[in-house]
Amino acid sequence: MSNHKDSILNESRQDRRELLKQGLTLGAGALVASSPLWSQLAMAADETLVPFSDMPPEYIAPPVAPGATHYLDSRGISAFYTSNADFYIVQHYNQPAVDVATYKLRVTGLVNKTLELDMAAIRSRPKVEIDAGFECGGNSPRLFQGLIGNARWVGTSLKGLLEEAGVKPDGIEVVCYGRDQGTEKIRDIDVEQNFGRSLHINDAMSPDVLVVYEMNGEPLPLYHGAPLRLLVPGWYGVANVKWLSQIHVQDRRFMGRFMGRDYVTLSKQDIGGEIRWEERSVTRIRLKSAIVRVTKSGASHKITGFVLNDGTPLRAVEVSIDGGPWQAATFDRNAGKYSWKLFTYQWNNAKVGEHTLVSRVIDSNGQVQATPEEMPEKPTRWENYAQFPRKIKIA
Repeated sequence: MSNHKDSILNESRQDRRELLKQGLTLGAGALVASSPLWSQLAMAADETLVPFSDMPPEYIAPPVAPGATHYLDSRGISAFYTSNADFYIVQHYNQPAVDVATYKLRVTGLVNKTLELDMAAIRSRPKVEIDAGFECGGNSPRLFQGLIGNARWVGTSLKGLLEEAGVKPDGIEVVCYGRDQGTEKIRDIDVEQNFGRSLHINDAMSPDVLVVYEMNGEPLPLYHGAPLRLLVPGWYGVANVKWLSQIHVQDRRFMGRFMGRDYVTLSKQDIGGEIRWEERSVTRIRLKSAIVRVTKSGASHKITGFVLNDGTPLRAVEVSIDGGPWQAATFDRNAGKYSWKLFTYQWNNAKVGEHTLVSRVIDSNGQVQATPEEMPEKPTRWENYAQFPRKIKIA
């Protein structure tokens, strides 16, 4: 977070809870109370939801349940922060209940000093607060973009831990292991493995990367990795290791299942003038927007959606109706660097009949969200960042 000094707020935990309940955005460092955009997200008394005709009328997102995937009904996004109870949940093994009283985080491997820290020691370190939103690497139109969420996270920097431990010159890979554990079959051999993901040392030493212990003003919930998880802002959710137990520095690439064999994008790419199948780990969030709700008030309609990316500033969010010209949508340019950006577009004089709506986002480098036709050929389900046309019928 390039301006993380600003983002360290001095209000008490109780004050933060009240702000979160009121749906205020804490944005890119400064306290921004009820900006016009955020106040428009909750449906007014005279607003009605216009059903998407590309969505089953009986569609209901699943409730939170032990061991289950939870995704939200994206039509219900109505605040800057996603509540802890509705933030999406994916786990790859179990959901371990860790005893905070005996918990220790270990920093090991190619370091000058091995660290072993309990939660009191971690909480005593310099505190950083950041707004960050992310989605699962497998989020897609199939779930109407429900594997998503945005929260305020509190923790301390991974960089500070690594600097205290002292990384040796040949330490190039930082592996983060969770307490969640399962059995993998590798070459017909069953082995017990913990969930693990890694960062190159250059990424791990970014001040943006945190180990976090609070989510939206509350202690980290069980299903979100209590008591400690990794947060890599601007990366897909799989990078944010839950139930964090060990940080290990090594001199070679980590090849665990979820780094070397799964969450690996296989796609056709131009490699030095040759079209080849490229395999690479799912890491940074690709530039993406999606329309998630249309409401009606009187003769006017409002289109609402979200934007996620890797933290690159945005130039514009635009909406096209029935293949017509791109029109500028409104989004909060003061939202945090890594938070989602919720946008609205006021649609006046909508005609009766079927309509196709689509959004696109353009970042400050001029990169435009890809159309489905521009997406690379790929057989994997990871990284679904294409423009997402929605269909509605105006009666």
